[in-house]
Amino acid sequence: MEELVKKAENLIEALPYIQTFSGKTIVIKYGGSAMEQESLKNSVMQDVVLMKYIGMNPVVVHGGGNQISEWMRRVGKKAEFVQGLRVTDAETVEIAEMVLAGGINKEIVSLINLHGGKAIGLCGKDANLIRVQKHCPQVVDEHGKTTSVDIGFVGEIVGVKPDVLLTLEEEGYIPVLAPNGVGDDDCTYNINADTMAGEIAAALNAEKLILLTDQRGILRDLHDESTLMSRIRINELEGLIADGIIGSGMLPKVEACVAALKGGVWKTHIIDGRISHAILLEVFTQSGIGTEIVG
Repeated sequence: MEELVKKAENLIEALPYIQTFSGKTIVIKYGGSAMEQESLKNSVMQDVVLMKYIGMNPVVVHGGGNQISEWMRRVGKKAEFVQGLRVTDAETVEIAEMVLAGGINKEIVSLINLHGGKAIGLCGKDANLIRVQKHCPQVVDEHGKTTSVDIGFVGEIVGVKPDVLLTLEEEGYIPVLAPNGVGDDDCTYNINADTMAGEIAAALNAEKLILLTDQRGILRDLHDESTLMSRIRINELEGLIADGIIGSGMLPKVEACVAALKGGVWKTHIIDGRISHAILLEVFTQSGIGTEIVG
């Protein structure tokens, strides 16, 4: 009986959050181990379906970098990165589109549907959802000289047309988005999935952006999970980056959070996708489990 009472208490704890977020859009960036372990895959999709059934509007943006690297290896190509972005030649962008839009996206859609949701898979090219321009990162060499590096078909988002996503939400569907877009040259460009999630959240005026990672959140000491920073204000980020607490691997996620917050998103969250039902634990409990970044 005590166990049943505890379950009831957990539901009551979630009630004010269900009331607050009903009808609101929550953008979830799905990546890391949660995409690779079967039990975690199902956990995430159950969370997403439950959110929809209780009146929230989840939108899933997924990555798939490990799978792209594996397919590149199969065809004899070596993955290279600059500032965390994949160097993407013409062949690689075709591989990425095949893996992301043709493979992973449809697997996610199938899993959501399996658990009782209604998912529709899209990529940034559909209905000109994501418009991009070629992105050339600025790199500083050992002499302090800054140069632009051409990393191929990697896009910087310049426009988002959320109409199709809003229509799908209104009709009860869960959009699942692969991270690419189209340029003025009509070419396909790969996009960092964290970046795309942040821009989508801003364009949809989402209530929350949630990024799944393979880390508890932002840690003061990478080797000590007890140093988790549960709440960070946007004006504290610059100092944390300068101090090396936020390193290169976490930087794209933090930048996505900043873009979302500046675009009107209320709260952003970086959480550990290796924890079963991590999304529900972050959204529907007082303490949460990761790092929330707020304006």
